[in-house]
Amino acid sequence: MTEDRPVGELLRDWRHRRKLSQLDLAIQADVSPRHVSFVETGRTIPSRPMVLHLAEHLGVPLRERNRLLVAAGHAPVYQQRPLDDPDLAKALEAVERVLRGHEPFPAVALDRRWNVILANSAIGVFFEDADAELLEPPINMMRLGLHPKGFAPRLSNLAQVRAFLMPRLARQVAQTGDPELSALHEELVSYGVEGDLPPPDPADIALPIRIRHRGVELSLFSTITTFGTAFDITLEEIAVEAFFPADDVTAEFFRAA
Repeated sequence: MTEDRPVGELLRDWRHRRKLSQLDLAIQADVSPRHVSFVETGRTIPSRPMVLHLAEHLGVPLRERNRLLVAAGHAPVYQQRPLDDPDLAKALEAVERVLRGHEPFPAVALDRRWNVILANSAIGVFFEDADAELLEPPINMMRLGLHPKGFAPRLSNLAQVRAFLMPRLARQVAQTGDPELSALHEELVSYGVEGDLPPPDPADIALPIRIRHRGVELSLFSTITTFGTAFDITLEEIAVEAFFPADDVTAEFFRAA
């Protein structure tokens, strides 16, 4: 288990992930390089404030900050509330307002494993004709998008989308060590994809999702929004993906629908 490893090793791993030297981290965190070295080698057990201070400068997620604290012999400080907890009600109301406000275009709120938490009415463009098993809660958007019985067959640029999403998921697995994400990655690898990866279209400003829907090829690009100052693990891990029309045909289709 991650918690069995010394806090110094865990902090060193995060420093390596961020491609920082001990001196770089020391300068950013305004501590001495000697102190960083002593913490990483176990010669010094950092206090709770120091663990949180270094974790902040390393951009460590809240879930992993708790693990660092436990490894250093301290109690965790960040809670993980269930989605139906009253304390999260206002935040989820804000998410719902964002989703509704984005209509008539699709938007969806996801957890850290790509499972759908909330979605607006336009998200059905991705659900149509998908196998019923893939639409049983929790709906996993990564699986739905790349599964042969999901909306992958309707993607005109499946190879391009897959080439973007798979490395992203692999990085997520490496950073978190989450066994469920690892299993998801292995599953998606098994699907494979035919054809060579086409180069980006010079006319595109971002990776488009080109999906055939009711006789029309729709072209969408997306943005990701997260809570920037969350103190709750569940809240920090919610991401809102909003899809925007990449051409006039797509914009008019959704407005008419």
